[in-house]
Amino acid sequence: MASAAEQLARNLSFSTFSKAKELQKRIIFTLGALLIYRLGTYIPVPGIDPDAYAATFEQASQGLTGMLNMFSGGAVERMAIFALNLIPYITASIVIQVLSSASPKLEALKKEGESGRQKINQYTRYLTVVFCTVQAYGIAIGLEASQGVVTSPGWFFRISTVITLVGGTMFLMWLGEQITARGVGNGISLIIFAGIVATLPSAIAQTLELSRTGALPTIGVIGLLVLAIVVVAIIVFFERAQRRLLIQYPKRQVGNKMFQGDTSHLPLKLNTAGVIPVIFASSLLLMPATFTSFAAQSGTEANWLQILAALLGRGQPLYLAFYASLIAFFAFFYTSIVFNPTETADNLKRSGGFIPGIRPGERTAQHIDFVLSRITVIGATYLTVVALIPEVLVSQLNVSAFLGGTSLLIMVTVTLDTIAQIQSHLIAQQYDGLVKKSRLGGKRRR
Repeated sequence: MASAAEQLARNLSFSTFSKAKELQKRIIFTLGALLIYRLGTYIPVPGIDPDAYAATFEQASQGLTGMLNMFSGGAVERMAIFALNLIPYITASIVIQVLSSASPKLEALKKEGESGRQKINQYTRYLTVVFCTVQAYGIAIGLEASQGVVTSPGWFFRISTVITLVGGTMFLMWLGEQITARGVGNGISLIIFAGIVATLPSAIAQTLELSRTGALPTIGVIGLLVLAIVVVAIIVFFERAQRRLLIQYPKRQVGNKMFQGDTSHLPLKLNTAGVIPVIFASSLLLMPATFTSFAAQSGTEANWLQILAALLGRGQPLYLAFYASLIAFFAFFYTSIVFNPTETADNLKRSGGFIPGIRPGERTAQHIDFVLSRITVIGATYLTVVALIPEVLVSQLNVSAFLGGTSLLIMVTVTLDTIAQIQSHLIAQQYDGLVKKSRLGGKRRR
């Protein structure tokens, strides 16, 4: 028997959307914020020769720098004020979340409610500034080392570049928070999503050009297209997959009436962490490569930097090994953060629900954790395979990073999450309308 929410979801229509004025305002705000982000990717950092920089970027565009350019929506290619994008903020969030599990003080802040979360967010912002400053200074040094890129090298250029890039990332961080609060979807994910989608036309054009010149055979283009379709289908299937635990409620008496026991399900997503592990893993791999690729082609760096740049090149064994390990780690780590088996078991016990054959309380928590750990293994394997296999093929064929599994995974997952939030707003709108109608009907009967 379908639940009330599922029945409402089936009845959604265009007329329901036209009545949802609040949702329309949220969507317009989200689109306006993303438009501002896109405009910022075309505002260049001052003091750079565009032609010389374009030649420098061309030499490093096929490595991790090209992947960073994809995440930033082309801002790295133009060395815009949003060139660092949200990578430092994501990295800072990872560090704070890891420390929250190890530090009793931060763990206590998480339990304080809204005030504690605000303090943790503030610590994340401070750490973001630190990461931004280090990366921005590294970029400034790398640009100065490139012949003819900087018109007036010196401390003034370095300081102005650091201030500009740090300010750009902090503005994007604020913009993402505004989208989450006043728009639709997760603001941080949507900004990354918008940056990836913006590279779609150029990626298609680059692939077609490779086919036209004979660098990539026609069968290769067709194979990439088929691979992309298959990967999208796999992502949709696994993101919708659930393991449902049967929950049973005993008979209960209310007044003189006896109500029969009811059954329900506790849905456990196969991939509880969503796209977060891939974004986190990509961010950590991109952080040391932000300025390494620029310095590696200038010929002035140490040998160890050249070796590091080569080993962390896209498609290299060390890069793939680190990538797979980070994805698996963050899949389990983030799942442990967003889903607490003990808390879920306590809520079931308070409401009188239980899993057949399992004692309420601690045994139920252990059973939920047992099931969740095993489906997370499948979810982490799925994320790793989807992210790595296309990455290997793309690096071997030397085509755009857009066609890799990471970009497709982020795009499909963010789209599914955003659509789900829009449906939730529409269901809430329809439910409020039904409640108002029932109240009016009751008043008329009186």
